[in-house]
Amino acid sequence: MLYLSRLTDTSECRSLEALVHRDTRMCNGSEARPPLPPIAGGSDVIRERGFVLTAEDGNLLGAHHALASHEGGPGIVVLPDVRGLHLFYRELALRFAQAGVHACAIDYFGRTAGVGSRAPDFDHGPHVDQTTDDTVAMDAAAAIAHLRSPAGGGATVVFSVGFCFGGRNSFNLAARGYGLAGVIGFYGRVVRHPGDEEDTPLELAERYGCPVLGLFGGADHSIHPDDIESFRTELNRAGVANELIVYEGAPHSFFDRSQEQFLDACDDAWRRILSFIRRTA
Repeated sequence: MLYLSRLTDTSECRSLEALVHRDTRMCNGSEARPPLPPIAGGSDVIRERGFVLTAEDGNLLGAHHALASHEGGPGIVVLPDVRGLHLFYRELALRFAQAGVHACAIDYFGRTAGVGSRAPDFDHGPHVDQTTDDTVAMDAAAAIAHLRSPAGGGATVVFSVGFCFGGRNSFNLAARGYGLAGVIGFYGRVVRHPGDEEDTPLELAERYGCPVLGLFGGADHSIHPDDIESFRTELNRAGVANELIVYEGAPHSFFDRSQEQFLDACDDAWRRILSFIRRTA
């Protein structure tokens, strides 16, 4: 698949050094919005609201769900980029519900910033630095349990999808034994970089217990094509079903309807996600 483009300053996390330091740069601008899914005869959304979940360790975390009109069927946990529960991800939950998938987007910073409203200039960096793979996983587990409950749509199968920082964490939920039907990651780093303290998808691939869908930009300076191929090799070696897609010319954070030059990539990514959910569910 070929998507030719010219990189722009606003379309990707520009500083590799910042990306190496725990992904603490935001990846989308505040104007970014999720692209619309290519759906025919979509589902009505019966409930959409923000609320508070409780993780296993007692942490209170902000969450936002959007539930499709039917009970049961698939659900998906949305793991945001480093900004946490930004408008982009609340709207993305709605788009999933319109496509017939119950969705719950979570925030990462309940332990350090509380669950109240935050100013537009909220400095997420210090809070990202205080997260760990374990705390993110516990918060995701709370959202998984919520989606499986009647209050969360009674999902019979649950997936995860994440972006950048959330993409790496979404991949690694496959090794947590949460009974996920599949994990999806957008431009999540898969190999170890200087300063990394947590296990990487490449290192955990042999422990993955469900299929993987990875979506990457071919012009993403933070993820080398060899990294993706190494991840594919490890998944194949472990017998983990996988589909890793690279959109040539697309930058980091290409999944954004404000960037018209990447709409073909966005449409294809949506089709692959919904097909992955239907096929795996």
